[in-house]
Amino acid sequence: MGRFHRHEDGHDHHHDHDHDHDHGDHSGYATETERVVVLERIFEENDQTAAANRRDFDRAGLTAVNLMSSPGAGKTTVLRETLRQLHDRLRIGIIEGDIETSIDADRLSGFGAAISLINTANGFGGECHLDAPMVRSALPRLPLADLDLLVIENVGNLVCPAEFDVGAHISAMVYSVTEGEEKPLKYPVMFRSADLVIVNKVDLIPHLDYDLSTFYANLTAVNPGVAVIETSATTGLGIDKWCQWLSDLHRKTRAATAIG
Repeated sequence: MGRFHRHEDGHDHHHDHDHDHDHGDHSGYATETERVVVLERIFEENDQTAAANRRDFDRAGLTAVNLMSSPGAGKTTVLRETLRQLHDRLRIGIIEGDIETSIDADRLSGFGAAISLINTANGFGGECHLDAPMVRSALPRLPLADLDLLVIENVGNLVCPAEFDVGAHISAMVYSVTEGEEKPLKYPVMFRSADLVIVNKVDLIPHLDYDLSTFYANLTAVNPGVAVIETSATTGLGIDKWCQWLSDLHRKTRAATAIG
């Protein structure tokens, strides 16, 4: 069976085919209506759970960030360097999402963060994303009341993570210049869902056939005005700006919650 997904106009749909051609004739999908009904129920349940997650985060006084990327973009390395810089300024929790293994969670240990691992292969069907119920299952393993910041490191994927509200206050994504300038055009839902795009591995640009200005033009076409921070997680370039962004975000979200 093909993959369900949510269109940007809010409608749910199901596809058993690729997107590199016209939409064609869907009359052969005899169960299309039934599948859409099932999908609507899935998203309704997810959104209700996401709202419950957000309420719990607000009650705990913490700020939750959904951090997304493709595999290999450097998301975990960015997060590791974030913990190095912020561990003595903010109390940080991590929900680490991966299909298998604890490799990334292990890389983040030793920096004072509370970490809760979700392997989606364990009881979740090997999903290529985290959804709100998965995140909720991880919360009892975290001291929410003792945290200032919760980073939800989503499963590496440029499609599915952007389609599921997990209850975070804001979404950020890590994009690597090694992925090519065209990625915002090919994966617009992900880039449009991000409140901040971390452009990572910029130290490699001199060694690549890559035009950063073309990437920014494509990003603007998809998400005009989105915040951007250029980084090299391996050299530390720009990580201080990202950490300041997180600190400012926490202050703003807590102030907004207090007013609310």
